[in-house]
Amino acid sequence: MNIKAFEGNYKEFQGEALVFLILEGEQEKILKDFEDLKDIFQDFITESEFKAKKEEILKIPVSIIAKEKFPFKKIYLVGLGKKEKLSEETLREVSAKVAKTIKKDKVKKLLIINKAEKSSQPIVEGLILGSYEFNKYKSKKEEKEEKLEEIYISPLTKEELIWGKVGAIAQNFVRDLVNTPPNEINPKTFAEIAKRLAEEYGFEIDIKPPEWVKENMPGLWYVGKGSANKPYFVHIKFKGKNPKKKIAFVGKGLTYDSGGLNIKPEQFMKTMKMDKAGACAVLGIFKALGELKKEGIQLENLEIEGFMGLAENMPDGEAYKPDDIIRMRNGKTVEVHNTDAEGRITLGDVLTYACEQNPEKLVDMATLTGACIVALGEYTAGLFGNNEEFIEQYLRISKKTGERMWNLPMDDELLKENLKGDFADIANLAKTRYGGAITAAMFLQEFVKENIKWIHIDIAGPAWANKPYKYHPQVGGTGFGVRTALFFLKEENEKV
Repeated sequence: MNIKAFEGNYKEFQGEALVFLILEGEQEKILKDFEDLKDIFQDFITESEFKAKKEEILKIPVSIIAKEKFPFKKIYLVGLGKKEKLSEETLREVSAKVAKTIKKDKVKKLLIINKAEKSSQPIVEGLILGSYEFNKYKSKKEEKEEKLEEIYISPLTKEELIWGKVGAIAQNFVRDLVNTPPNEINPKTFAEIAKRLAEEYGFEIDIKPPEWVKENMPGLWYVGKGSANKPYFVHIKFKGKNPKKKIAFVGKGLTYDSGGLNIKPEQFMKTMKMDKAGACAVLGIFKALGELKKEGIQLENLEIEGFMGLAENMPDGEAYKPDDIIRMRNGKTVEVHNTDAEGRITLGDVLTYACEQNPEKLVDMATLTGACIVALGEYTAGLFGNNEEFIEQYLRISKKTGERMWNLPMDDELLKENLKGDFADIANLAKTRYGGAITAAMFLQEFVKENIKWIHIDIAGPAWANKPYKYHPQVGGTGFGVRTALFFLKEENEKV
């Protein structure tokens, strides 16, 4: 999909269709602004009772438009809803619906005119995200659909185009990774994908094999040692021209999670290729940085590092067991109460390693707990942290990107008591089933240095779509977390 800015008069557009994005109640404004189309608009608006409600679409038939006056063949009036409720998320959602409609109508070239007096960046995002498909494993393809070839947007600045396109491309890249099945992506092949990405964009990368993991990351090793595909660890780096601060991202990379010896029931095992979504999101951030580099944009004030602990949690004769005690990388001992609470053990060692690199700010993303889905639903991530200013910053940015997050507490000493092990420092599962997302975050905090500003994002719900919604057009990975991280980095770079 090729998206460009359009700066001329709409009458000069040589494509097939015009799309007007209109606020509810402002139909008359459109009539004034586009005198040549006034009669066409007036008749159809009146007859159809088009109100420009959110996602309402009015198609004007080809035969009605005076072909001798205009080169285009179709007009779509698309509602944005009420002005007081208009947000960037609205523009994303509506643009995704436009992409779906235009594709169905087999339009290849169109012009979108944004009358909302808001940035067109989310329009770019919505078009790309809403057009996503993952069908590479279908041997019998459905009837070939026409592809959108060129989309022009007016108005659209160069910055809006670049940042909108880069964020959406990176999110779709993550969707592809999450959707790829576990017989193709295991710890080793994931590391190979990371290596190819680093080589493509010129990033430093350090991939540690199973032998190194066994000696240096006991938690990661124990979780993955029961699989034929042993654990790997990946450390990837971006360095700006004049770095003044270091930001780190950690991702949970369970390329498959059967639950181990505490095996999951069938209905909970089926989608567990998505348990690598946190690591995929970290790699997606570097995909975005690489695409920005292609566009000539460098976050020159930052050094950005990504850390991914990769493992399969499988049950066999070598698998770790309930009652095992693991001495983690930072020296703390963990008593295993349940092998299906493996993500926090994996992350413990990776967080320790990341903190050893002394970042100023650290973000981890993990499909960590079903308890977080129970608390917040499928569409919202739980956000925890040790610094209020950092938490508020990240939440503010997430509201602009539309990636829903909610701050949950983690300072309850009574809950923390439930993490104490009977025979070790801490247990990997609390003694109470209540507040499970909170106790999991408290477990992770045991592996974070106090002087490092840290955020943990439990993406167990929104990392996977159980049905299409908004600009997620199909069941599967959503790529959640990438765009918020990208615009957080943009802000951090500008703050220096």
